[in-house]
Amino acid sequence: MNKTIMITGANSGIGKETARQLALLQETEKIYLACRSIVKAEVAKKELIESTGRDIFEIIIMDVSQPETVRKAIQEFNGTIDALIENAGGTGGKTPERLTKDGVTELTASNLLGHVVLVDELLKANKLNNVVLFASSEAARGIKKMGMLRPSLETSSTEEFISVFNGSKFGNNFDAFQIYGWIKYGGSLWISSMARKHPNIKFLSMSPGATRGTGGMDDLSFIKRIFLKHIGMKFIMPMLGLSHSLESGAQRFVEGINNPFYKSGKFYASKKNVLTGKMIDQGTIWSDLDNSKFQENADNAIHSFIA
Repeated sequence: MNKTIMITGANSGIGKETARQLALLQETEKIYLACRSIVKAEVAKKELIESTGRDIFEIIIMDVSQPETVRKAIQEFNGTIDALIENAGGTGGKTPERLTKDGVTELTASNLLGHVVLVDELLKANKLNNVVLFASSEAARGIKKMGMLRPSLETSSTEEFISVFNGSKFGNNFDAFQIYGWIKYGGSLWISSMARKHPNIKFLSMSPGATRGTGGMDDLSFIKRIFLKHIGMKFIMPMLGLSHSLESGAQRFVEGINNPFYKSGKFYASKKNVLTGKMIDQGTIWSDLDNSKFQENADNAIHSFIA
């Protein structure tokens, strides 16, 4: 049973709603809200206490796009957690292609690198007990109806994944809307590799689906943001059954860490051609997701950026 849970990006959107739903479960004793901003985190904590009637929330300040803040937070963290939900991410800010001091793009840093460091630090300190859930996306296997192409790697070697994570593979054609899926793909492979390395902990990837009411598209260009977030997600996609509520997206994460149906090493998301509804093992849609060599290569690639 997962009594203590840490959620990254917990002050808004799916992270905050996941915290709310978990707090309503009697067995949940403590929820750590891992956030960048103390001001936003304090507001979220107050609202969560009011909405759930439970004062079980504790703030941890870290920015997953800056691994040094993750290391510092875990060094100062005196407890242990049963479950980690790696929810923070997005489209990389205003300059997603820019390299961080760690050598990855800001898109990679915010969605993957910091989360890899977080898991490594927790494991190193023996502060992680049961389960890690990485927030992936259907974009990792392509979303044809949204014009998001399936990641197309030539060799899926360690070197090629490095070129994805540092952006060199894309040259001057860096489209964060498309490359987001490549990073989530790499992250899902990393999680599957970790499942083999640590058989006593459940590692899985899970997509919240196309969820309304999040800030995940806020950094896209003005035209894309208006069309996707304020028109597509609110009006067109619901009519086509391609988006669901914030509550439904968060419920996937709650189920993911608590339901034994979801197995370690797997990536769960919507069925082919849809973004809501029942979740299935994505390896049944795209076999590359179950390729152990590709998983190992992605793991080695992302760890090559960690000192």
